[in-house]
Amino acid sequence: MRARITLALLTAAAAVVPLAAVSAGPASAAVRPACPGTHPVMLYVTGDATVTPVCAATGTVLKAIKTGPGPDHLVATPDGKTLYVSNGGIGQTIGHTVTVISTVSSTAIKTINVGRGAGAIAITPNGKTVYVLGGMSDTVTPIRTATSTAVKPVKVGDSPVAIAITPDGKTAFVVNNGSGTVTPVTIATNTPLRPIKVGSDPLDIAITPDGKTAYVTSPDIVTPIRTATDTALRAIKIRYYPSNWHMPVVITPDGKTAYVISPFGGTVTPIRTATNTGLKPVKVGTQPWEIAITPDGKTGYVTSALGVVPIRIATNTALKAVKVGGQVQPRGIAITPDGKTAYAAGGVLTPIRTATNTALKPIQLAGLGVIIVVIR
Repeated sequence: MRARITLALLTAAAAVVPLAAVSAGPASAAVRPACPGTHPVMLYVTGDATVTPVCAATGTVLKAIKTGPGPDHLVATPDGKTLYVSNGGIGQTIGHTVTVISTVSSTAIKTINVGRGAGAIAITPNGKTVYVLGGMSDTVTPIRTATSTAVKPVKVGDSPVAIAITPDGKTAFVVNNGSGTVTPVTIATNTPLRPIKVGSDPLDIAITPDGKTAYVTSPDIVTPIRTATDTALRAIKIRYYPSNWHMPVVITPDGKTAYVISPFGGTVTPIRTATNTGLKPVKVGTQPWEIAITPDGKTGYVTSALGVVPIRIATNTALKAVKVGGQVQPRGIAITPDGKTAYAAGGVLTPIRTATNTALKPIQLAGLGVIIVVIR
């Protein structure tokens, strides 16, 4: 089962939660002075069996929170008060749990059993339900966030690896790597619908902001899906052979362009969504891993062996790579909601000032993993 490094962004609702509305307590009182401000931005970085909070304003590393083995996916509720972390396991240990973390008290408050090989995780726009893939049980498990309770797992295809939810919160699309399909799941009833055939060994999925089209990556191709009819459209060929185990796709905020990472080709391929046309690949260095796009949609930041490579979205041009700290290649990448700072994880956490594409002093923090931006 592949370890995926992803970025989860909270909805705007999280930005307006005042501190006075957050319940106070002994544990939270110890956390707040370390991150000043009315709505401080927090980063959460995964380790082998931990999630570590970092205050963005001061670079202060707070006490690590214990999770299950191999936490590599997480999402936050829209109000920013709770994180759900899926624990996929390490080595021969197959994870089957989700750790619930209170960002108010900075503590793990519950462990939920889900399908074996707990993997990709997504949350509905209204924050009421979290969906967790069980890559080795061929299921997706819904979790009611009001009670942090798992309900009956939904059977999907063989080896589910990725999930995306439509902006209207009506449908979850589950990518099944082993069966070469995507299973739509009706969220109101948690009912799986007829699988949609896509390319062999599909790996990732992203949905346009208007909810009309999903893009599913497979080696050499990207398959658009018309979400209104659950219909696969003509596949888009991708130049340069991509990885057959990691092929992320993201979409710009305006929905006009999808970007597909090809680790083996060292490229990012733009796709014009209006015509489903693949454009000239952008070279970004060996083994590109993840991409994050600024909220204004002007710049994408790609982690690779070169460091972090900015891409000017308007022209699909790679700019000079930003060297970052750490002894290993950066993997995770996240951008603060104001778009002023990007953070790259690669043994350390390196802030990058996006106005000048300048790396700032690295924050010493062991481990690679998911970065999530939370506003309290």
